[in-house]
Amino acid sequence: MDVLASLRDKIMSLVETLENQEIISSGLNKDSITVETPKDDAFGDLSSNVALVLSKQANSNPRELAKYFVDQLSKDHSIESVEIAGPGFLNFRLKNKFWIDVVISILEAGVHFGIEKVGTGKSVNIEFVSANPTGPLHVGHTRGAVFGDVLANLLNLAGYTVTREYYVNDAGSQIDALARSAFSRYQEALGCPTSSEQNEYPGDYLREVGEALKEKYGEQLLCEEEASRLAQVKAFTVERMLNLIRKDLADLGIVMDSFVSEKGLYAKGRVEDSINQLRDLGLIYTGVLERPKGGNLQEWSVREQELFKSSQFGDDTDRPIKKADGSWTYFAPDIAYHYEKLTRKYDEIINIFGADHSGYIARMKAVVRALSNGEQDLTIRLCQLVKLYKDGQPVKMSKRAGSYITLRELLNEVGKDAIRFLLLMRKNDAPIDFDFSKAIEQTRENPVFYVQYANARIFSILRRARESNIDVSDASLLKADLGLLKNENEIQAIRKLAEWPNVVAKATSRFEPHRIAFYLFEVAQLFHSLQSLGKIDQGLRFLREDDLNLTKARLAMIRSVQLVVQSGLKIFGIEPVDQML
Repeated sequence: MDVLASLRDKIMSLVETLENQEIISSGLNKDSITVETPKDDAFGDLSSNVALVLSKQANSNPRELAKYFVDQLSKDHSIESVEIAGPGFLNFRLKNKFWIDVVISILEAGVHFGIEKVGTGKSVNIEFVSANPTGPLHVGHTRGAVFGDVLANLLNLAGYTVTREYYVNDAGSQIDALARSAFSRYQEALGCPTSSEQNEYPGDYLREVGEALKEKYGEQLLCEEEASRLAQVKAFTVERMLNLIRKDLADLGIVMDSFVSEKGLYAKGRVEDSINQLRDLGLIYTGVLERPKGGNLQEWSVREQELFKSSQFGDDTDRPIKKADGSWTYFAPDIAYHYEKLTRKYDEIINIFGADHSGYIARMKAVVRALSNGEQDLTIRLCQLVKLYKDGQPVKMSKRAGSYITLRELLNEVGKDAIRFLLLMRKNDAPIDFDFSKAIEQTRENPVFYVQYANARIFSILRRARESNIDVSDASLLKADLGLLKNENEIQAIRKLAEWPNVVAKATSRFEPHRIAFYLFEVAQLFHSLQSLGKIDQGLRFLREDDLNLTKARLAMIRSVQLVVQSGLKIFGIEPVDQML
């Protein structure tokens, strides 16, 4: 039972009555009408802004309009009272029967409670990570990886057919530099003088590539012409880097459905095809860009060049698609990639970018709007920086990677579950601090431990109940006398459980999985508080030898807590644990 949705439905039915009676105009925008849990318990169990929203559009007095809702909703058998607060808010107090129905709904639905299949029949492509295959994934990639994967889980639960996609930048100068770096390490492995250059990639991981090249080719590559040997080294090294990336992602709990190669787009002629389509639409022209107002001269020079009219679609300037030497800019294959995406006919296309790609948003949105004739939007979410600490001190660089902490090092130090949960403890567009030490603490300061501990504690309580010959199956707990749950702390916990469907709905529709993390921590906090109260007051214990009926009611309540926690952990790709070390 979605308590908030249930009350909103009742309110919307009354709004429809007002329209039919011509008290308010029909066709008013009702999307901003909300039913929410107040932050302060003094304002009741639930609150709605319906009178305020309608009065603004109907030019009426919100408090007068609110009186109508009070008169009608006061007749509802599940509502204890309705009061008007402030300029016209409605504050509701609900009867305990209302909250008991929440526990019943959770026990009936299990871990599926709160999940609405709003995306059935629709498809979505989420491109994330997409790090250049020039080295191991680092902590910056990790945040986007976790965000993208959990968002995919949310959308999949909502019924969408989800494609997790990785765009492989396996063409261009950075791959040439990678091949030269790998060849130098190959020469080292053979004991030969190296041909190292300044722009080569550092890091011990390339020494392993050099050894692998030696094992496969022996001294053969030394005898070949540069173009031939670099082509072989390039193919070998890129594939090895991709295998490394796949393995790291898999150990983080992420499996991509699709890898799209930039090199493959060139080979298929997709770059030319996409540019020609823009040309046919009159969106490619030869011209001279104005000097950037901000003084950024990176893409600017006084010369005629081929430009895409991205400013026509909201970008702040048009964008070059060819360099001075006639070769394509970095932007051109990105156009081709999104052109190729559009041919696959997704209902929704989502890109997860690192913060350093914020300047790329407007042009990519422009490309998708242009190539789809305005029928498709591109959704882009940015993931801000992660700062690493250990015992409160900044973590130094990694020798293996050369300049950054790798995902592998993070996995080895704290494990995938801590990474997945902790990197979602802030909204994606806010910077986040990640402390290795806190990530492995078994205290309240470590949110993933705190949430897992709630699940494990409940498992232990249910096990002890079974050992006392109490049937704790969900079917049996559904028969418990839930009307015995009258303690305010118990009702407060159930009220929090009632928010779960709304939390999931908002996290899904707004692409904000951090809402799940915040919520799970709050649920765990309420459960642990209940557990602590039972230690102080024996009458509040979950297991009461002197009162089997109350015991079963409380077991039903904490089993509901466990099911919601397990549902949230499942969304995060985290396996609930039955016991903590």
